Amino acid sequence: MLTTTATISQRAVLQNISWQTFESILAEIGDNRATRLAYDHGILEIITPLMPHEYNNRLLEHLVFALAEELNLNLKSTGSVTCKHPDLLRGVEPDSSFYIQNEPVMRQKQNLDLTQDPPPDLIIEVDYTSASVDRLAIYLALGVPEVWRYDEPVMQIYKLQEGVYLPCDISPSFANLPLAAEIPRFLSESLKIGEIPMIRLFRVWVRQQIE
Repeated sequence: MLTTTATISQRAVLQNISWQTFESILAEIGDNRATRLAYDHGILEIITPLMPHEYNNRLLEHLVFALAEELNLNLKSTGSVTCKHPDLLRGVEPDSSFYIQNEPVMRQKQNLDLTQDPPPDLIIEVDYTSASVDRLAIYLALGVPEVWRYDEPVMQIYKLQEGVYLPCDISPSFANLPLAAEIPRFLSESLKIGEIPMIRLFRVWVRQQIE
């Protein structure tokens, strides 16, 4: 059944879906779509994000680019690429994803095959708590090193360490900056002063932290 959650996204949850059916659905709907899928051992969730969700997600992407530029890091943005592994019977399409440490390995890749390729180094999820499928468990199984979960107005960073996710305030991908505490403040500020002025202020803050 299709439901709407807090005007953030619409979602449908299907039970007893085989991996083959999941693959067929992915092939049928293609890449040019607004929906995002998550699959975990027969449970398929289909999400259609609405404007508040996309607003926060796009702002978080802008902040990642700003961080990479200020810290002189390269990255490969892979958006909502389908991260799936048939042996694990798990697959997910994140709100945003990036290769940072493994950017040189993935720079020229046009397709992602997690049976051979490393998972994205950073995943961003917005509106996590309303999901029916536990996406964090999927990312853990896939070995994603870092996950940002933003559930307005709270952000949590999860770092993979010794086979479990540890919640922390700092980002291991970005010079251990205290982003979990600071990013929500900047996202809130964007509603008062606009996106571009907010990003300028964020860049100033990053420079102050690394000086």
